[in-house]
Amino acid sequence: MAFIADSLNRVKPSPTIAVSTKAAELKAAGRDVIGLGAGEPDFDTPDNIKAAAIKAIEEGQTKYTPADGTPAVKKAVCEKFKRDNGLHYEPNQITVNNGGKHTIFNALLATLNPGDEVVIPTPYWVSYPDMTLLAGGTPVFAEATIEDNFKLKPEVLEAAITDKTKWVILNSPSNPSGAAYNRQEMKALTDVLLKYPHVWVMVDDMYEHIIYDDFEFVTPAQVEPKLYDRTLTINGVAKAYAMTGWRIGFAGGPVEIINAIRKVQSQSTSNPCSISQAAAVEALTGTQHFLKERAAVFQKRRDMVVEMLSEVDGIECPTPEGAFYVYPSIAGLIGKKTPDGTVIDSDLAFCTYILEAEGVAAVHGEAFGLSPHFRVSYATSDDALIEACKRIKRACDALS
Repeated sequence: MAFIADSLNRVKPSPTIAVSTKAAELKAAGRDVIGLGAGEPDFDTPDNIKAAAIKAIEEGQTKYTPADGTPAVKKAVCEKFKRDNGLHYEPNQITVNNGGKHTIFNALLATLNPGDEVVIPTPYWVSYPDMTLLAGGTPVFAEATIEDNFKLKPEVLEAAITDKTKWVILNSPSNPSGAAYNRQEMKALTDVLLKYPHVWVMVDDMYEHIIYDDFEFVTPAQVEPKLYDRTLTINGVAKAYAMTGWRIGFAGGPVEIINAIRKVQSQSTSNPCSISQAAAVEALTGTQHFLKERAAVFQKRRDMVVEMLSEVDGIECPTPEGAFYVYPSIAGLIGKKTPDGTVIDSDLAFCTYILEAEGVAAVHGEAFGLSPHFRVSYATSDDALIEACKRIKRACDALS
């Protein structure tokens, strides 16, 4: 009799974490490796946020808190949604969890029954389908191609919706492509969703503050208030505030689903870290001036990486509106051979090649549901990015 749960056979470990782990192992073994797989800012957590955490420790805020967040952090989240998104929530409409990933997982676990479908645009963040499967649901993929700038077309969304659809997940700016929907594009999607009152909208806004070229960020319930009562708007402090390790995510939505998420959390992790909650209060209510400064740094890196990769024969690299990733196509390299005669027959083969030949660790596009592509995170130093792009070009030039 098998000891491990059958449900785990439906999922795979996170490919992005696997790439970062492999890069770290190679570095430890003495290899010169540049890791472009990490989905976290290379900036440090701002000092005012650190100071708030230290103060919380010194004041003894080290006990259990309510399962889904302290009154203080819920109030801060309400203020954030009102200030940044024009969305009005009461504290009983807020859930605070152990990272944005945990918020999504809790919501899926709390709502999915066998046979329920979740529409997920591709390319997708690697965890959406596997979390859906773990929660007993069925992922349904709606493709957003490079020709459409990795943005879901309304007609493609509509074609994916059935009477079994429970959720549509929207992520803007996107991991892995960096694509972001402007107001007109988002309104076209919300117009479709209005026609299907049984469908709920799960919104992953984690990269909200990492946007470029005067792009105006919008979120679905802001663009179409009629969707407010069936939208779960998810965000967190990880990316914008460089707090990936603090593990605080949150969401605003209808009381019914917030209560269900609280029930799940109360019987799994209990509350998020009390110290991290205190830090998140400062992050959300303290100075916000550095957000644009850091976005400007990311924009400079984006422009540099797009320019350098676009000069490589066989690579097409679109310019993203946000996040800190590019998602180039390697369609022009498929079928070519490496110096040792290996055929580049997939994006996995390509990423294996550049890792082994040049010590560049990137994530293959198959992990995100759309091939042949690869994801590059430019959340690292200019010097590392320049060297990595040079190595990728050298590896590609060596193909025949």
